[in-house]
Amino acid sequence: MKRIRIGLSTIALVAAAAQLTAQSAQGLSVVPIVRGDHLVVNVELREGLTPDVRAAIDSGLKTIFTYTVELRMDASWWLDRRVATSVVTNSVELDNLTGIHTLERRIDGRNDKSKTTQDSLEVRQWMTNLKDLALFKTRILQPNREYYVRVSATARPSYGSILWPFGSGTSAQTKFVFFR
Repeated sequence: MKRIRIGLSTIALVAAAAQLTAQSAQGLSVVPIVRGDHLVVNVELREGLTPDVRAAIDSGLKTIFTYTVELRMDASWWLDRRVATSVVTNSVELDNLTGIHTLERRIDGRNDKSKTTQDSLEVRQWMTNLKDLALFKTRILQPNREYYVRVSATARPSYGSILWPFGSGTSAQTKFVFFR
């Protein structure tokens, strides 16, 4: 009887882990593209602006999405080697008196872009999408090698976990081969 309970518990744990992996892969899309001398990364966080996140933004609380982008070299039987890392932060803060959102993007701590808008659709796009960001130079890549880009996304304030029900963030990765 004890073995049956342990076996059923193990099956339930494996099923829950598989479901969690499927959810995080569906929630975050990563597309690396080699363009000229740069590796361009596109990221889409599909369900990032939940009602709780929207409420935090509407209250005027500064909300920050942090995307940690790792470029890794695939190793067949040993630990994969991290080639480079870049951290992208998208933030929004609403001025409740004027109804204007201040948007800011920082890449590795440096200000990349900032703008203001009253359009909530533009706020959603800004916070949940990274489009055509040239984060890495191709000179650090070896020709004809397999690499992958892993992106982890987190949010602040977290309220425990306002974006995702299973922890403080989500992640996904995509493989590619660098040809030269």
